[in-house]
Amino acid sequence: MKKELIAQRDPKSPVSEVFRTLRTNIQFMNTNNKLQTLLVTSTFPGEGKSWVASNLAVTFAQAGKKVVLIDADMRKGRQYTIFEVSPRPGLSNYLSGVNANSEEGSDDVIDYIQETEIKNLYVMSAGNIPPNPSELLISPKMVGVLDKLKQLCDLVIVDGTPCELVADSIILSRLVDSTVVVTAHKATKKENLKKIVTNIQNVGGKIAGIVLNKIPVSAKKYEQSYYYGSTSMKSDRNHKGAVYTKNSNSRRSKVEQMKSRVRPQENVKPKVQNNADNNKLENKIHIQSNNDISKEKADDIFSQINSYMEKDNK
Repeated sequence: MKKELIAQRDPKSPVSEVFRTLRTNIQFMNTNNKLQTLLVTSTFPGEGKSWVASNLAVTFAQAGKKVVLIDADMRKGRQYTIFEVSPRPGLSNYLSGVNANSEEGSDDVIDYIQETEIKNLYVMSAGNIPPNPSELLISPKMVGVLDKLKQLCDLVIVDGTPCELVADSIILSRLVDSTVVVTAHKATKKENLKKIVTNIQNVGGKIAGIVLNKIPVSAKKYEQSYYYGSTSMKSDRNHKGAVYTKNSNSRRSKVEQMKSRVRPQENVKPKVQNNADNNKLENKIHIQSNNDISKEKADDIFSQINSYMEKDNK
């Protein structure tokens, strides 16, 4: 398998966990079991559309769902390279009725689906590059492909083309149940994304959500265990943006710094308790009878600490 299939190659990695979260979000949207076909598209090439589609398909297959991944980018399809299957015959061959040798192809869509090394996951390659991809997608045969596969599997994921270059994915968005648009951090322009969403909605398509890809992640965080290995984090400024790494002593050190600035008198004994569920600092202050600081002032001091820690955590 290509190293791009991180959900299969390294299922315990933080990135794989993100894909499982995406899978869960899609499943929650599918409470009525009406979502059987999902299109994955982007605005421009290079935003990670095919990578997201392939790894999302892997996570659904790992959950026991029978998944068919269709490579509908008949211009520059690359799912066959990711899963190391044959590039043809594929979708273009079935829709055109012509196989790789310019001979009449099979009418059974099953003959164009290939089994992968991943259990429950099947791939339909893009096939030969046709002269008229958009016209093939409009044909009744494309509707027949989706209807046939919906009877045979639990989910059909379609890897479409970038919407700003060609209209293929706009056409497909009408045929599928919902669409996911993949964007790239500090690369995708808001104007282009807004235009794509509007175009899909104008043709009657539905948007499931937006995936923000290529967010900088520090190597230190990537090599460490999951977030639940520690309930405390500190900001790592080695990369652009807010990147978090684990440090069990960071929260305690910042609390001590704040307490040193606004330390109450010795006879005030604050007790700090971490709540792992909401990660919010809660304080119980016990004041002895003979002290000079009021309970209201002490509460205000630790309210400032709480506010500071919440802001830092965000």
